Amino acid sequence: MIDHLVYASDDLQRASQSITEILGAAPTPGGSHVGRGTYNELLSLGGSTYLEVIGPDPSQPQPDGPRPFGIDDIVEPALVAWCVRPARPLGDIVSQARSSGVEFGEVAAMSRRRPDGVLLEWELTYPQLDGPFGPALPFMIDWGRSAHPTDTLAPAVELAELEVFHRDPQLLRAALDIVGVRSSVTISRGEPALRARIATRRGNITLTS
Repeated sequence: MIDHLVYASDDLQRASQSITEILGAAPTPGGSHVGRGTYNELLSLGGSTYLEVIGPDPSQPQPDGPRPFGIDDIVEPALVAWCVRPARPLGDIVSQARSSGVEFGEVAAMSRRRPDGVLLEWELTYPQLDGPFGPALPFMIDWGRSAHPTDTLAPAVELAELEVFHRDPQLLRAALDIVGVRSSVTISRGEPALRARIATRRGNITLTS
């Protein structure tokens, strides 16, 4: 259900090096998000879950709007968002959530080309980081018929636990129930934040927002 975690920075190479030093495993090139002004590197977190390390793409012109995940204002690399892969169509979930007072934003199409030339295409909802849930609310993705990024990622480390904090855990639980997220995260009371515990050869390492 958890598709990936997002570790964002104002400098992708610096963030990737940081992740390599912290986790003892190096992310591999993903590709550019044309028109969004970003590019990424990826690291397997076990199974069909991965870590996306993302930052500004110096090969692209300045995008028309702000880059995603608050990248333009980031000072230090951090865990900024998490993404889930629901079993139901994204539009259905967005409509149901909206009728319950939970906003996931609109469904949009995106794509990027892997270093080997394969085009990946998907639909997603944009993260609502400025909304009432902040980073505690996941954004959603549907890979459709595209290959999944983990298909080409070698085993590296493993996501042991994702802890999601919110001031009203019951409200967040209700929102996640609409998506279908039930047992894959731990919900705790606190200011909106994320904490991922990752099993590595060096023991458990924690990434935070």
